[in-house]
Amino acid sequence: MAILKIARMGHPVLMKPAEPVADPGAPEIVQLVRDMIDTLEDIGGRGLAAPQVHVGKRLVIFHAEQVTATPDILINPVIEPLGDEMALGWEGCLSVPGLRGVVPRWRRIRYSGLDFDGRKVEREAEDMHARVVQHECDHLDGVLYPQRMPDLRYLIFETEAKHHLGQIVLPEDVD
Repeated sequence: MAILKIARMGHPVLMKPAEPVADPGAPEIVQLVRDMIDTLEDIGGRGLAAPQVHVGKRLVIFHAEQVTATPDILINPVIEPLGDEMALGWEGCLSVPGLRGVVPRWRRIRYSGLDFDGRKVEREAEDMHARVVQHECDHLDGVLYPQRMPDLRYLIFETEAKHHLGQIVLPEDVD
């Protein structure tokens, strides 16, 4: 079991596109996935991308609907929006600790890639599942959620969110 260090906003690994994984079964990829699962379990997050643990590879793990025993693993993912509908929602990030922000995301997506065994994965997702996948895959393109925010008034400290989140009225339109 290895708990990996999380890269924080400003680290170069989070600012550039990640490289494709050539061989999902390579020993270093298998070990990376195991260590990422251990790390995600230790910190109690919803998802984790390889660049967040200082590895510039196109690999993410996430809990689709709720935190379960084993997260989904997606290697070399591709996302396709299904329709034009977007939704605003609050997001946080292990690489942007202590903050939450309102981010527009596609409400419905199709994603594909490879699983832990190198088999093709293709799923449709909506709402929170779609948001989590989009958030994690953004890391693979060097994008953090504050870069997606159309209005930085909705970037708040988690300590304030605990006290005032119910009082914050979100805008109705998504740009």
